[in-house]
Amino acid sequence: MTMLGLSDLQFALAVIGLLILIAVAILNVKYARALRKARAEAEDYLAERVVREPTFGAGFADPNPGQQVEPSFKEAALPAKADLVGFAIDPRIDCVITLRFSQPITGSEILKEMHSWDDLSTPSSARWMCEGLNVDQDSSEQWGLLEADSTYSELQLAIQLASRRGPIGVLELSDFCSRAQALALTLGAQIDMPSVSTMLEKAKDLDAMAAESDIQLSINVLFDEACAWTKLDSLMSQRGFILSRSGRTYDYFSNRAPIFSSTDLNPGKPVQQLTLLLELPLISFDEKAFERMLAEGLEIAEAAHGRLVDDNGINLSEISIQSIRQHLDGLYENLERSGVPAGSSAASRLFS
Repeated sequence: MTMLGLSDLQFALAVIGLLILIAVAILNVKYARALRKARAEAEDYLAERVVREPTFGAGFADPNPGQQVEPSFKEAALPAKADLVGFAIDPRIDCVITLRFSQPITGSEILKEMHSWDDLSTPSSARWMCEGLNVDQDSSEQWGLLEADSTYSELQLAIQLASRRGPIGVLELSDFCSRAQALALTLGAQIDMPSVSTMLEKAKDLDAMAAESDIQLSINVLFDEACAWTKLDSLMSQRGFILSRSGRTYDYFSNRAPIFSSTDLNPGKPVQQLTLLLELPLISFDEKAFERMLAEGLEIAEAAHGRLVDDNGINLSEISIQSIRQHLDGLYENLERSGVPAGSSAASRLFS
């Protein structure tokens, strides 16, 4: 200290400053190592399960090995969602009431008696459906939507027991059951109907399970300097993201259906942080959506000089990523065990 001309205080401050620099360097090395490992794991998955289209850059993937999807980023050629299969009655999430006719009855007669049920289709009402057992199709009976010119031997009426609005109410369920009983009486049908109390208990159980599993997972890319919209738009397009019709969010597609998306952005301002969102119950486990979202987040961060952070702005560590993976495995298992696997039609209805 004497040779350097430093006082005790100056020397102490110099040592403290040096220690802080060393600590920051160590943290940066750990963070970089964690991200490299996370990127390697994500890339291992993508190399194994995803086919990339080199013309538009890596990132747009189809889960079916050996098949390539060529995305177009023009507004007129946005990838259409897969043909939506009409939701079918599902005893796992519906209260199902069966009507059996002694003689086949025409769809027009049934529809005539059900014309007053239109008031059950308000947005605040639970989803309800009606299917008939068609006896006219090549002598093989098939369940399907009612058609006026077809003939039916059985009828199934169903109302959804729970959704994100909560479990069905006793008045709503009782009203539906009363209408089904009146319809059976009018059409001279035998009726098979579960008790209202049993269905209300099932609705509560479904709602409790859904509340535990209704997880929205996010990955945040915090840019060192705000990223210009034109630069971000170009980068997202190269990565295979599709700008929504609103022009404010980006969707990442797989098999013609979005598996995760960005939060709302303002096209008129530079972007300081990009957040990618995944609604866990709506995406099948086989899609490995978290790994793909993580891989995209890492690539975007590297290309635009950003870093992955948690919701508190703290750098995302390897430990945090492993913890998320373990938590996700438990959630997927819980949904599977409950009979409503993630990504199934039942899950799409329950979490709507």
